[in-house]
Amino acid sequence: MSQKHPIIAVTGSSGAGTTTVKNAFEHIFYREKINPLVIEGDSFHKYDRQAMKKAIEEFAKQGKQLSHFGPEANLFDKLEETFRVYGETGACQRRYYLHSEEEAAEHNARLGTDLKPGQFTPWEDIPPGTDLLFYEGLHGGVVTDTANVARHVDLLVGVVPIVNLEWIQKIFRDNAQRGYSAEAIVDTILRRMPDYVNYITPQFSRTDINFQRVPTVDTSNPFIARDIPTPDESFVVIRFRNPKGVDFPYLLNMIHNSFMSRPNTIVVPGGKMGFAMELILTPIIEELISKSRKAKKK
Repeated sequence: MSQKHPIIAVTGSSGAGTTTVKNAFEHIFYREKINPLVIEGDSFHKYDRQAMKKAIEEFAKQGKQLSHFGPEANLFDKLEETFRVYGETGACQRRYYLHSEEEAAEHNARLGTDLKPGQFTPWEDIPPGTDLLFYEGLHGGVVTDTANVARHVDLLVGVVPIVNLEWIQKIFRDNAQRGYSAEAIVDTILRRMPDYVNYITPQFSRTDINFQRVPTVDTSNPFIARDIPTPDESFVVIRFRNPKGVDFPYLLNMIHNSFMSRPNTIVVPGGKMGFAMELILTPIIEELISKSRKAKKK
C-alpha cells in the first residue's frame, strides 16, 4: 500500500459487471479532477488469443484444465510487480490486450504496428503525472503461493453477482458479442470452475467493499434464460469489511427503499446501484487523494 501513489482495484469474474463500477469511478475521477492510470486485467494474461487455444489443447492432452481464472494462464508476478513499483514510484509499464478491430486500429495508428484482435501491444512506460492506479479485471485481490497482489491495493472493490446471474450475463455477452454457441460457453464455464473456486472467490474475503447483485426473478436454470434480469428486477447487497466510519443513516436517507440487513451491510434497489457506488466511493477516494497530495508535499 502507498500513501503517495494509491492503488484502487475493482475485481470480479468474467461477466460479473465490473464495467458498471468502472463507470462510477470514471464519474468520480472527472468530478474530482483526478488523473488515473487505467490498467486492464486482460493485459496480464499469459497467452494471446491464438496461443491460449493451443495451450488449452496441450493441457487437455495431459488431463489438465487451463483457464483465464488460474495462475497458469496469467502473469500474477508481473501484476504484483506493477502494483509494487507504481506504489513506490508512481511509474510502471503497461500494455493493452486488443479485444476488437476498433481497438487494434486505434493502437496500430498510435504505435505504427500491424497487430490483430486477440494480440497484445508491447509493454510501454506510462506517462508521468498520474494521481492513482485504477485496475479493473479478474485478479485485483489474488493471492497465490508465489504472488500476493492484494497487499499492494489501497482500495479493493468486489463485483459479485450471485453465480447464476453471473452465468446468464456471460452466456448472453459471449453469444451476442463474440458469437460463441451456448455449448461452447457452457464448456468454458465448466473448464473454469476449479480456478473460479480457488482463485476468484477467495478474493471477495479480502475486499474492502463488495457489491453483489441479487435478482428478484427466477434464475434457477441460467442455461435456458431468455433474457438478463434488469436492474429494476434486482437488489444490490453492499458489504463493508470495516463498517467503522460509514455513515449508514446518511446512505439510508439518500437511497430510497434501501435498508440494512446486517451491521456491515446495506441493501439498495438494483436501479440505484450506480448512485450508491458514487455516494459510497467518492469520500473514500477523496481521502486517498488528500493523503497522497499531503505525502507528496512532505
